[in-house]
Amino acid sequence: MQVPAPDALAQEFVQFSLQAGVLRFGEFKTKAGRLSPYFFNAGLFDDGTKLGRLAEFYARRLLASGLEFDMLFGPAYKGITLAAAVAIELARAGRNVPYAYNRKEAKDHGEGGVLVGAPVRGRVLIVDDVISAGTSVRESIALITAAGATPCGVAIALDRQEKATEAGADAPWSAVQYVQQRLGLQVAAVATLADLLRYLESHDDPALRQHTAPVRAYRERYGV
Repeated sequence: MQVPAPDALAQEFVQFSLQAGVLRFGEFKTKAGRLSPYFFNAGLFDDGTKLGRLAEFYARRLLASGLEFDMLFGPAYKGITLAAAVAIELARAGRNVPYAYNRKEAKDHGEGGVLVGAPVRGRVLIVDDVISAGTSVRESIALITAAGATPCGVAIALDRQEKATEAGADAPWSAVQYVQQRLGLQVAAVATLADLLRYLESHDDPALRQHTAPVRAYRERYGV
């Protein structure tokens, strides 16, 4: 598998997300109550072809990042499918690693417990779609460390690069920066909001370029 330069990979991913209808423009209210001019909904990677392409982007980013890990962990619910798909794609690229995921509620029959899949051990990479507030990451860290393993990083599709909210106010850091600086984990993002802006600014299609100013204004107001 050819691993392109990070910028080229990000631009390719933005184009794919637009074509798949996962990345949309308009006016959308975020969890933080902000009106965003764009919306990235990873739940719309909802068929085999799109999920396979998504997993390929994750795998290519991870192989290019140099991030060292022994296995993947998918937090329920979106992370379950993502971790499985990325494990398949990594194996196809010659990097076969085990994966595990958690249940929202502990199972009291059969094998029991909240963890499913391979034994959680070694350096564990968390796979999710985005990092909104770091809650899912903290929960995953607790599960991984309780199993005696070491959380080593997080792989996500898009880094929104915007200020997190703390007690209802804008924080001076983003959710990704919180995970990196406060939780001590590396974060590998397939693309960032800056990559999206570069894509819009360089595109020939006026219908796409018209979204550049609103996205740039949003970044200037809420970006980190």
